[in-house]
Amino acid sequence: MTTEIKVPVLPESVADATVATWHVQEGDSVSRDQVLVEIETDKVVLEVPATSDGVISEIREGEGATVLGEQVIAIIEAGDAKASKDKPAKEESSEDKQSDTKSSTDEKDASSKGEAQDIVVPVLPESVADATIATWHVSEGDSVSRDQVLVDIETDKVVLEVPATSDGVMGKIIHAEGDTVLGQQKIAEMMSGASAAKTSESSNEESTESGDDVASPSVRRLMTEKGLSASDVKGTGKGGRITKEDVEAAVNKPAPVAKSSPAAVTPQTSALGERTQKRVPMTRLRKTIANRLLEAKNSTAMLTTFNEVNMKPIMDLRKQYKEVFEKTHDTRLGFMSFYVKAVTEALKRFPAVNASLDGDDIVYHNFFDISIAVSTPRGLVTPVLRDADQLSMAGIEKGIKALAIKGRDGKLSMDDMQGGNFTITNGGVFGSLLSTPIINLPQTAILGMHKIQDRPMAVDGKVEILPMMYLALSYDHRLIDGKESVGFLVTIKELLEDPTRLLLDV
Repeated sequence: MTTEIKVPVLPESVADATVATWHVQEGDSVSRDQVLVEIETDKVVLEVPATSDGVISEIREGEGATVLGEQVIAIIEAGDAKASKDKPAKEESSEDKQSDTKSSTDEKDASSKGEAQDIVVPVLPESVADATIATWHVSEGDSVSRDQVLVDIETDKVVLEVPATSDGVMGKIIHAEGDTVLGQQKIAEMMSGASAAKTSESSNEESTESGDDVASPSVRRLMTEKGLSASDVKGTGKGGRITKEDVEAAVNKPAPVAKSSPAAVTPQTSALGERTQKRVPMTRLRKTIANRLLEAKNSTAMLTTFNEVNMKPIMDLRKQYKEVFEKTHDTRLGFMSFYVKAVTEALKRFPAVNASLDGDDIVYHNFFDISIAVSTPRGLVTPVLRDADQLSMAGIEKGIKALAIKGRDGKLSMDDMQGGNFTITNGGVFGSLLSTPIINLPQTAILGMHKIQDRPMAVDGKVEILPMMYLALSYDHRLIDGKESVGFLVTIKELLEDPTRLLLDV
């Protein structure tokens, strides 16, 4: 039975594609769903899997060839590699039979060890140059199952999870935690279809091999000259044999740098007893946060204006309707939906606050994408709530909850993080009474919400205890004048103190 391997259907905007990398060769046995080839378009890299078990009998388009959608690029024949090579033939000599027997044994050993697969970094977005190995969830020799997360790759904005594409055993981990890597770079190997026990046996067998078995006399002589043994060199030749290039690569490989542990503790002794200090390297996300905040401080004419709001009307409204709201919409009624609604209405009235600077140009946005500051175990991130003006109160609450959960679990994508015209940060959840938030570039303003605290207030000539909250608006004075900033903040105050206006749009 013959199976054709075709280029996937290309998007309408893509005319053709290029064969990037073949992961198999003619004569190789393949299994269903195994990735055979990567097809590269102008925007993405498409993986083409095998649709059935069999043997690659023909590769029609080599790496670098330009191909069209649904073009046949290879053929798979049913059966296995050994069967496809067998021929009804003449009588074999005893040496040939011994050779065939050894070959058959080797093939059985190879099948018991599983099929080698590369673990690579996912394709990175255009705006991301490189990434960092954040956490390996497995070790060399561990059994893994299909879709199990093997490693977390951290970019400037998000954490990408790399799952196993099949059951098997982890092989060599090439890049350790903390290493900088590029998109589609090989970072580890795994043996697909193998078991930990079989792989261990395989490793023991390989460790007993002498240099004579894995290298030619000239290569062994070169290793001796360089002071290397077979265990010091990774063989890339056929059957794992060591080549001269492998020896040169091992010689030129930089010595491993001793890395401090993620939480190295240095003890110090004094008259008062032992004192310790902990040195922890900054994560890529933390470095990015630091650089962006410093850039905002140094490149904008940032100014902060303050006001305060009486939260009693909103608290009374929540108390009255929170149970029926939760039953109706299957989400709780929090404060953030009121904040977002008030901010969106104020942005409509003050377009400059919803604008951004691009060189000498002012870009006015006629949509309302609100960034919501979310604290995650890896640091502060600002995922975007899209088209906030078109969302109901329940829609806002559900959207913010979804972003918060994704942030907590490290599931935020690049799409979740990009864009945003204005940011809301709520330090009140941590007890902050007052702060001066820093602008989230390239935006021109950010609103800080704070702790709701009972304070004595003068109302109609009398002192009343009211739940009050300070508001802080930091803005870029190059674009937003004082009159606009104060007017914007007063509008938010008035809408929050009379939440009925939010519902009536007045």
